[in-house]
Amino acid sequence: MTPKAVYWDMDGTLIDSEPLHEQSLVAALRSAGVEPPVDLHARVVGQAARPVYEVLREQFGLGLEFDDWINLKYAHYMGHAPGLLPREGAMEVFRDLKARGVTQAIVSNSDRMVVDVNLRAVGLHEPAMKTISRNDVRNGKPDPEPYLRAAWLTGIDPADTAVMEDSVTGAIAGVAAGMRTIFWPQDRIDGPPGALVAHSAEEVRALLGLG
Repeated sequence: MTPKAVYWDMDGTLIDSEPLHEQSLVAALRSAGVEPPVDLHARVVGQAARPVYEVLREQFGLGLEFDDWINLKYAHYMGHAPGLLPREGAMEVFRDLKARGVTQAIVSNSDRMVVDVNLRAVGLHEPAMKTISRNDVRNGKPDPEPYLRAAWLTGIDPADTAVMEDSVTGAIAGVAAGMRTIFWPQDRIDGPPGALVAHSAEEVRALLGLG
């Protein structure tokens, strides 16, 4: 059965932006004199900027203050973000849902400036669209607050909604919010308990009741 609302994670789920996040993270660390491990992005994917910073400071000796570090990262990211593209298959699902009158919103652990520049890049920066950034909630994912805020903003019962996520962090949030959570990872990894796993756009469509 098609849900009344679908709430999309942005980075890696709707937009193919995770590679740029990784490049920006590496560029910022190297500018600060820190050589990142090859698996760093896998360790922090889906997390908000502040928790990532704490990992970098505690485990890798990053000596910059948070504002200085995030400015380095965002300087690189913003310069390249206009070239971002949607994740393969995601925009087709988004448009099909829209054609069927399903309410949709963007729920991201990224800061507002990243949400806005990403959505502009793929032509989805519309005034009527509800978007939740990390700046709009007290607690980011894996806390359910961002998704519950989306339900509140759209006026739809969480039980009648679905969440689209590519990270375990985000999928945990969707499950905790009591929503049908579709875990669509970039790699073949296990999802958290309670999430429905899809490995292709066709599987996503089936789980959303789109045929």
